[in-house]
Amino acid sequence: QVQLAESGGGSVQAGDSLTLSCAATGSTVRYTMAWFRQAPGKERIFVGGISWDGNGPNYADSLSGRFEISRDNNKETLVLQMNNLKPEDTDVNYCAGRTDQKTSRQTYDYRYWGQGTQVTVSS
Repeated sequence: QVQLAESGGGSVQAGDSLTLSCAATGSTVRYTMAWFRQAPGKERIFVGGISWDGNGPNYADSLSGRFEISRDNNKETLVLQMNNLKPEDTDVNYCAGRTDQKTSRQTYDYRYWGQGTQVTVSS
């Protein structure tokens, strides 16, 4: 059984950077991992994902290159580097895992989820 736990969220100013981490208990070496985000009152949407062998990553088009995903399989950790943050980036960020090799942009394709970490960006 895989369990995921996000950390690193917080309150920052517009233009700042923030690094989120997702630690896994149980092996996720063969898992495709992804980040999703959910703003208040809105649906959870895809941020980016990376396959178990490091292929990709691929990102949501709306991010304009501001975010970067990486993984360390030895440490069972997924990282989301968020740069040039904007107030519209205020949301809860979730990491997710699936056993399929390919990244999916759909929440229903991911079996494992963390509890989420809040990011608040003020102008």
